[in-house]
Amino acid sequence: MATRVLSSPKLLKNLRSLIRPLNAAASSSSAAVSTLNFDDKPELSAVEKLHPTLHQPTTTNPLDFDDHQKLFASVSTLKLLRSSVNLGLASNETFVDFGMWVMNSRLMETPLVRDIILKTVKHTFFEHFCAGETPAEAADCLSKIEEAGLRGMLVYAVEHTTDNAGCDRNLEGFLQSVEFAKSLPPSSVSSVVAKITAICPLGLLRRISDLLRWQYKDPSFTLPWKLNTLPIFTDSSALYHTLQRPEPLTPEEESDVELAHQRLVKLCQKCADNNVPLIIDAEDTSIQPAIDYFTYSSAIVYNKHDPIVYGTIQAYLKDARERLFNAAKTAESLGIPMGFKLVRGAYMSSETKLASSLGFDSPVHNGIQDTHACFNDCASFMLEKIAYGYGGLVLATHNLESGQLAASKARDLGIQKGNRRFEFAQLYGMSEALSFGLRNAGFQVSKYLPYGPVDMVMPYLLRRAEENRGLLSTSSLDRVLMGKELKRRLKSLQFGKSGMTASAGSNSMKIEIGTP
Repeated sequence: MATRVLSSPKLLKNLRSLIRPLNAAASSSSAAVSTLNFDDKPELSAVEKLHPTLHQPTTTNPLDFDDHQKLFASVSTLKLLRSSVNLGLASNETFVDFGMWVMNSRLMETPLVRDIILKTVKHTFFEHFCAGETPAEAADCLSKIEEAGLRGMLVYAVEHTTDNAGCDRNLEGFLQSVEFAKSLPPSSVSSVVAKITAICPLGLLRRISDLLRWQYKDPSFTLPWKLNTLPIFTDSSALYHTLQRPEPLTPEEESDVELAHQRLVKLCQKCADNNVPLIIDAEDTSIQPAIDYFTYSSAIVYNKHDPIVYGTIQAYLKDARERLFNAAKTAESLGIPMGFKLVRGAYMSSETKLASSLGFDSPVHNGIQDTHACFNDCASFMLEKIAYGYGGLVLATHNLESGQLAASKARDLGIQKGNRRFEFAQLYGMSEALSFGLRNAGFQVSKYLPYGPVDMVMPYLLRRAEENRGLLSTSSLDRVLMGKELKRRLKSLQFGKSGMTASAGSNSMKIEIGTP
């Protein structure tokens, strides 16, 4: 098929002027999402001391993180205690470093030791960050978070694959996830998440990415196998991965590309038939162009009236804002309702190290504030699209300030409760205060729920441990609020016992422990 990239040369003009900041005044509309106002306080609360930028007396804050009893009302005391302990361990860098060393060491090659380690992991971090090993366990987890007013993004947690046989097995797992999602109450599952690295061999993704990068550098470079797609690159993209003209795909490689495409077609068709959104996860910049290519070419076909296929934008990349703008504007001009999951990113260390080794600047923003600004700009851009009925957005953030700003922006734009095109998302087991705060303010909130055998999910858990280093502020808030709620429940229990002693024999005594 002839090469065709759907784009418009005018899309890059005045990019920043078209994106109103999250904290900018929006067009006047009635608040569609219930708000929880802060009373004026002469002193900062415990939450505001951890996150000073949340203290904005002149702005109505739609989120309330101070009422820990209300935040964790749906969480059992045992779950709260275990979560507090696991988060404490995960935030200890010495413990995390030791754990990662063990998991990557030759100790895992000894069957007895491996069995002990996996069982230990299963009953600690696996149970905290994952939904279970089987669909039945995942269904039980989904039921519990639905009772808490949240939904689940169902993730069959298989990752990188090197051969077609493995890709075929993984496809069956993803298809079963869609069947599983459809069998559950619609209110419990918001989407199914998949990785292209699980249905296309990793080496082939690198080859495709090299060829796509070279075509961006040299538009005369033809790719006869390439389908229609949306813009993938900008001039600031990480093009240094491909410094020499790559060889064309061999006939065998072209056949493998077609096999990978057909796997994705089957998955997209399954999701479209069952009206279950499919979110494609992002990877590092060496293979992300191929992932965007597969994602966008599928979205062009399957995103008819509502977004079915969602791509992922990583805001810690310097080109993220421009790539989102280009893809969204081009899709909109073609009548394609494109959906995006917006994240900060998970490969900062490896991206910077690789770029430095090749003599190039890191593709990652130079400072965390630049990443925050990019994330907030991208969120603002997409929220305005949602308000006018275009596209879809999953705002995946653990950052309290970004959550508060996006909540305020959505409220001011009049984005209604239950709008299927917009939701917040956090990883299961993390940022519970933010998830419950957004839920209490009336927003749709989903938790990213990986499931599968412990050894298969291990790469995911190792990344969670590594990423948690950058989420210590959010983790600290969760632990502070969980600690306060546990103390409150303990005091309530002690008070109840005192009342029982004082009024022995009385039928009017009531023991209040806050929650089951």
